[in-house]
Amino acid sequence: MAALMSVRRFDGALSVMRIAGYRNYTVGSTISLMGTWIQRVAQGWLVWQITESPAWLGLIAFSTLGALMVMSPIAGVAADRIDRIKLSRIAQAMMMAQSIALAVLVWGGWADRWIVLALAIYLGIGHAFHTSARLALVPNLVPAELMAPAIAINSVIYQLATFIGPAVAGIIIVRFGVAWAFTLNILTFAIFLAMLTRVRLLRHESPAPRIGLGPAIVEGFRYAVVHPGIRPLLAALLVGTFTVRAVTDLLPGFSAQVFARGAEGLAWLTSMVGLGAMLGGLWMAQRPHVAGLTQVVVACMGGVAAAMLLFVATDFFPFALVALVASGFAMLVNSTGTQTLVQSAVDGRMRGRVLSVFNIVLQGSPAIGSLAIGAVSEWLGLRWPVAIGAVLCGAAWLWILPRRAAIAAVMECDAVPARS
Repeated sequence: MAALMSVRRFDGALSVMRIAGYRNYTVGSTISLMGTWIQRVAQGWLVWQITESPAWLGLIAFSTLGALMVMSPIAGVAADRIDRIKLSRIAQAMMMAQSIALAVLVWGGWADRWIVLALAIYLGIGHAFHTSARLALVPNLVPAELMAPAIAINSVIYQLATFIGPAVAGIIIVRFGVAWAFTLNILTFAIFLAMLTRVRLLRHESPAPRIGLGPAIVEGFRYAVVHPGIRPLLAALLVGTFTVRAVTDLLPGFSAQVFARGAEGLAWLTSMVGLGAMLGGLWMAQRPHVAGLTQVVVACMGGVAAAMLLFVATDFFPFALVALVASGFAMLVNSTGTQTLVQSAVDGRMRGRVLSVFNIVLQGSPAIGSLAIGAVSEWLGLRWPVAIGAVLCGAAWLWILPRRAAIAAVMECDAVPARS
């Protein structure tokens, strides 16, 4: 009986996976994301081998995510105006070209820090269009009543990739070398492009009115900024991503300098973040609706700050891994819960642009955080800057804590128009 009840808790998730278009997209995206994380870990280790500099690790992370920040508003307008499947194909082809170029350069021994930096910027441009299309596409692939578990599954597969991808990357780097990791990523892009040909939309949303690019971008930002629920959630998420989420890009430095574990230790550290996040995604997938989700999102922000303080306070590698599992769980539930609330409340005609703002916060602000923490770490070491960031995240949690009820009143319902 208990087993049956456990299965029934995932009825929504199982129903979502029976939808052919969503299932094909999910399978292809999972494979591609694993390849992306394999390349991400390999790229971080390559940069560390070339530079042995935390500042350069932060700069490479900033270059990709900084480009994403700049291009996301444009990508959001594109996601509101053109076919999101077509946009996904274009973005995947762009990123595949980057992987081919990087693999060739590494195999030939021509890669240096500046070439890797240039390719990382190009990758960020392609990633901006892919992510805007991916986030806005989910409501087009499933019925409205299944949107919450669909978004959660989308996060689960992302975190599954962060768990498996780094582990595979560690094995490949140690046994075969960095070049093979980049080569494998090319294959994963090709598979996803093939799967995208089998994806069909289940629901269509009215396209946004055709206005100039600049006014369209401003309209999207204005909607997010004046919305009474979206604004405080994104503000809190901004602080959290700038401070603690940026730490994942500095894990090569922690593995080498703090724990003296090398590439294998890096794979363990990164995989534990992914494991915690995957568990958080599975927990989110069994939630059938958004009721009570604001409370969960706020609680997990405090959990992220506490877990990161525990991580930087220890020299014991197994305890550090446990702390990263906890931080990964809390980060995933916080970010996925925020996205689910935004998707539920946003006007469909504004979806792509508002989610591009969400994407800037979720993926772009860690770029600045990585750059800042990496630079300060050159003088203070890795631990103190991360500890300060965790304290700032805790302060943001205290700020949003008394605002939970007001946020829930406007977010845990149907779309709420922005107020002038």
